[in-house]
Amino acid sequence: MKFIRFQQLREQALALCKEEGRPLPDPNQMNPIVLALIGDSVFTFYVRMRLLSVSSHVQVIHTIAAKMVSAVMQAKAMHDMEAGLSEEEAFIVHRGRNAKSMAPKSASVSEYHAATAFEALCGWLLLTDRDARLVEVLEQAFQLISREMKKV
Repeated sequence: MKFIRFQQLREQALALCKEEGRPLPDPNQMNPIVLALIGDSVFTFYVRMRLLSVSSHVQVIHTIAAKMVSAVMQAKAMHDMEAGLSEEEAFIVHRGRNAKSMAPKSASVSEYHAATAFEALCGWLLLTDRDARLVEVLEQAFQLISREMKKV
């Protein structure tokens, strides 16, 4: 799947930030929870875009997407993907996993931390302009989660 529209929107948003005279902070120095916030948005957007071909009904897309982007599913994807990460990516994942945050009732603490690590990685890849790797990670997670959901 080409991610051209996503890249266009990203470039527009980044250009607006720069026009305002507010340079983006160094992603390597950002709080991992902030990286996770960005990464959550990126993964949610990616999943919804991928699901457009599944149904034209908003409720169907929303229901499937909500399950796919849940902490439980993101944690499963993160565990499966972890061995293939670069040293730099593994460091970001480690920071995301160790970030202080409150786990929701819908996931265990370890699942929530793994999901936060996944989201932090996605946010970091976006903010460091590693677009090809970001799409690779998003697609791999999408495929892993899709297979997991078929088991249920």
